[in-house]
Amino acid sequence: MSSLPPRVNSAPHLAILDDEVDITQLLAGYLHGHGFRITQVHSGSALMALMSSDAPALVLLDLGLPGEDGFSIARQLREHWHCGLVIVTGRGDAVDKVVGLEIGADDYVTKPFDLRELLARIKAVLRRLVPGEAPAGPAPPGRLRFADWVLDTAARRLTSPQGQDVALTAGEFDLLCTFAQHAGRVLSRDFLLEHTRGREAGPFDRTIDVQVGRLRKKLEADAEDPQIIKSVRGAGYILVAPVTAG
Repeated sequence: MSSLPPRVNSAPHLAILDDEVDITQLLAGYLHGHGFRITQVHSGSALMALMSSDAPALVLLDLGLPGEDGFSIARQLREHWHCGLVIVTGRGDAVDKVVGLEIGADDYVTKPFDLRELLARIKAVLRRLVPGEAPAGPAPPGRLRFADWVLDTAARRLTSPQGQDVALTAGEFDLLCTFAQHAGRVLSRDFLLEHTRGREAGPFDRTIDVQVGRLRKKLEADAEDPQIIKSVRGAGYILVAPVTAG
């Protein structure tokens, strides 16, 4: 495990997990030059040790680790820590991309990649994670209630009808905020992308359907027969539950 010191004390901490040392060093040098504190790790166990001692705000995760399951590492991150997760891998198969997003990755970037584009995607995820640094289509502060759920847009928290906090990824939270702000209106995929990702949206972001599916699994009693977020064939999605403020 190696680390580059922060340029300033408040520099966001990023972790890079990749077994190829030359790649981690390239990324570390570039991102450090843009104001981030970087820790390089080369195994899942080293990343878990880091998460317990000095948890980063965001993890760049390679899936192709010798003898390790990158998807399993991603699941552990989502189950135990609240951090940004960007998969950066040579595995460009569409199935892998969908699985990565279903697990809860905030973004999926395939190698070879443009460093400037990766930097833009990292910044986009961090903006959605940090309260007060609003993404495109920011939600007004306050609480929104629908179907006995409570969405606290200021605290970025979702509370179930049973009073339990439900973990959402940054992308899921932004998507749910957009639905709640436009309840009763059919929203196209392009509209949802513009209001959750803005200019950082890329061609693969057509998988907005995957994020809607994840939200349904968390919100609906039966995700196969949704009663809160419904599909409108050929048009998009609609939050049908009435939304009230306060």
